[in-house]
Amino acid sequence: MLDLTMDGETQKHRKRPVANQTVSMAQYRHLAKRFNYFLKQHDKRKEELSHYRARCYDLEAELRVEGPRLYQAYQKIDRQQQRLNKLEAENIALRKELAGIKEKLHQQPKVLPTFVKANVPKDKPRLRPGREVGHAAALRPMPEKIDEHIDAPVPRDSTGAACCPHCSVQLAEVEQHDRIAEDIIPAKVVARCYHTISGYCPGCRKRVESRSPEQPPAVDIPHGQIGINALATAALMRVQYRLPYRLSTQLLADLPGLTVSPGAVTKQIRRMSHWLEGEYDRLRVFLRCAPVAHMDETSWRVDGHNQWLWALLDEKHTLFHIDKSRGQKVVQKLLGEVFGGVLVTDFYAGYARLSARKQKCLTHLLREIKEAAQKSAEFARGAFCRRLKRVLREMLLLKKSKSQMSAADYQRRGRRMQARLGELAQQSWGQAHADRLAARWRKHERELTLFLWQDAVDGTNNAAERGLRPAVVMRKITGGSRSQRGARATAVLMSVLRTARQQNQPLFETIKTLLMNAWAGKNPGLLTDILTSDTS
Repeated sequence: MLDLTMDGETQKHRKRPVANQTVSMAQYRHLAKRFNYFLKQHDKRKEELSHYRARCYDLEAELRVEGPRLYQAYQKIDRQQQRLNKLEAENIALRKELAGIKEKLHQQPKVLPTFVKANVPKDKPRLRPGREVGHAAALRPMPEKIDEHIDAPVPRDSTGAACCPHCSVQLAEVEQHDRIAEDIIPAKVVARCYHTISGYCPGCRKRVESRSPEQPPAVDIPHGQIGINALATAALMRVQYRLPYRLSTQLLADLPGLTVSPGAVTKQIRRMSHWLEGEYDRLRVFLRCAPVAHMDETSWRVDGHNQWLWALLDEKHTLFHIDKSRGQKVVQKLLGEVFGGVLVTDFYAGYARLSARKQKCLTHLLREIKEAAQKSAEFARGAFCRRLKRVLREMLLLKKSKSQMSAADYQRRGRRMQARLGELAQQSWGQAHADRLAARWRKHERELTLFLWQDAVDGTNNAAERGLRPAVVMRKITGGSRSQRGARATAVLMSVLRTARQQNQPLFETIKTLLMNAWAGKNPGLLTDILTSDTS
């Protein structure tokens, strides 16, 4: 309610008469409402003022508590800002440096991955393909005999005279010609039924059965099996020409029309390797007696695991062996406890303990010198690198030109090169690569120059690397073997076919002959017979 109580001063003024002042009751009520409104606003503002004053006291207390922390935060922000400015400056400098490096890289030739061969330089002289200008053409020789004669007549008119096949005009100066073409006969599948006779032999106390020379041993009776020609073809496609099993089956189906599954080809490959085990063992025995043998190894995958493919070979024979180990025991397994010949190898430590005369591959040493020169410019500029490369190359060249010089001159130059190598090995060069190679020379001193004094020994192990190259290609195509039996079969067939190729024997007929000899129970030795090897 409106408080109409008036103090003394108000009453004093009210008692004074005001001229011409009359206040209506409505105006009085309106003024009373406005007065109450402003009074309420005054109370409200007073309460807000009290609230803000208390809040201000609280904030001042909080500021007194948080002030030091706030100061530390400001200090940290300043330090971060300074660090940020420093990093931005370093970033700008690094960007400039990166731009300079990119510009230099664009100016330099691109470095290709190790598995990509570099392009041949444009300024390198390239040999013109084909024979030299003016040389007689090398054409296909004429066949020794003609197996089939085919007439190719021209059209004839109503009078029987020869006429043109295009405009039917009679031909003048008619002549006859012989055009020779050599072709192959399309293969076809032939199903053979061998009529055999069996009976019980009291002397052997077993049942025996007659067999044709080209008849495979009976298996999975009464079902048919693959004949000898298909077996030899499958072996050649898989091992010699390195086709996967599925492509081999597709080729057999497309050309002769023989339907066979990849699993069947795999099984027949294993059976053939079993039949050729005798020839494989003969190859190992023969190579153990070789006067000079080359040996090398490479990786081989068997059922997804890394194993090793070993190659032992001489000029006429090759033996492949797949083993889980790369250690010395494999070398002894292949060569035996005592090897009387000379073994040519690289510098792999697995050959070190073999009690035999050895010749180390100089090509590997030259390749290592090149790699060391690429890694170290100091080594490349040093005298050791240049002198060692020169001596090694002169040694290989001396061996090649031995037939063109006298024995005394050859002996003199060979001993002089040995002395030069010994001088290089005994010195201290003060460079890591040079000292390492010099130490290797001192360790293998007698194994680096043996080839100079024995005609049959080569100074490089290129023969073993060439022998492994087809197997490496096969590994890239097929991915290796899926089982140990498959790996064994691959090693046996590769050994037999590689040896037949070295002796220039026809592969298809050789495989057939070896299989027929195994089926007939004959002793193996077609590829290891001494007379055959010497006269081939």
